[in-house]
Amino acid sequence: MDPDPVTAQRLVSQLLAGPPASSPAEVAGRLLAVQAQDLRGARLAIRARSTGLTSADVDRALTAERSVVVTWLNRGTLHLVRSEDYWWLQALTTPPLLTGNARRLAQEGVPPGDADRGVAVVERALASEGPLTRQQLGSRIAAAGVRTKGQALVHILGLAAFRGLTVRGPVTSGGQAYVLARDWLGPPPRRFDRDQALAELARRYLTGHGPASDRDLAKWSGLPLTDARRGLSQITAGLADRADGLAELAGRTPVPPQPAPPRLLGAFEPLLLGWASRDPVVGPHAAAIISGGVFRPFALVAGQAAATWSIVAGEVILSPLTVLPEADSAALRADAGDVRRFLALA
Repeated sequence: MDPDPVTAQRLVSQLLAGPPASSPAEVAGRLLAVQAQDLRGARLAIRARSTGLTSADVDRALTAERSVVVTWLNRGTLHLVRSEDYWWLQALTTPPLLTGNARRLAQEGVPPGDADRGVAVVERALASEGPLTRQQLGSRIAAAGVRTKGQALVHILGLAAFRGLTVRGPVTSGGQAYVLARDWLGPPPRRFDRDQALAELARRYLTGHGPASDRDLAKWSGLPLTDARRGLSQITAGLADRADGLAELAGRTPVPPQPAPPRLLGAFEPLLLGWASRDPVVGPHAAAIISGGVFRPFALVAGQAAATWSIVAGEVILSPLTVLPEADSAALRADAGDVRRFLALA
């Protein structure tokens, strides 16, 4: 069965149907922000929306090209974004996160003064030593007498990111290293206009997620509903007229006559994180895919989750959630081969 019309259009917006992208930056530009606390999941999100790329190409974009970066943005979660979108997204989406960050630091036994000292250590170390991993920064913060045990370190590093000081840049053997944002990306623009940023947020969100509602935008961005509505109100002239009340940019890319092909999607897949409800995609299989805040890799068939999958000893193992026609099973096996190619497992 084909997906419902709204889901079908969202698949086009998400680059899961229609022409694919050709670079990691193009995917990030279309979706605006790709959840990336699981970096392999972010790489796989790019694979599913592009053609001819490899995981190494994503790492190259993060490391040598500096065309994309990872940092804490929407909802206080790590996201991969285009470098050119970093500064305005950071200024717009991170201020509301500071209160929760302070609360979590206090719970971890880090008072405000120690948190400030920890951030200062991070800034000095990155300025003098260049890219450093989480472990390297943790040892320097601990040496300054600031608590790093438990979740304290990650929230200190989060505070540095919320203040616009750091991003995750180059991929190293020890993980993804931290860098000073100003050194890695250049200085921020001199002027930040919040209303312009809200309008840009609404327009770009709909580019990669439309049709959608104001509540969908608020849920995805982590901003208050009033901000989502304010952003949408500023782009009303560019919206299509829809009977269902959802917002969509005028002149949308049409849904292709052929449905979205069966595809393997990775952990923390954007298709499950872009709207207030993920029911149209997961249907009755939510418990098999989502548990304890973890979003498992799954197979998408006709716009719905049809299997989960994992990699065991270099092989992709499918676990169907429903009976699959042989044509769909064959397409997923072929896509499993592309996953292995992309991850250099073949």
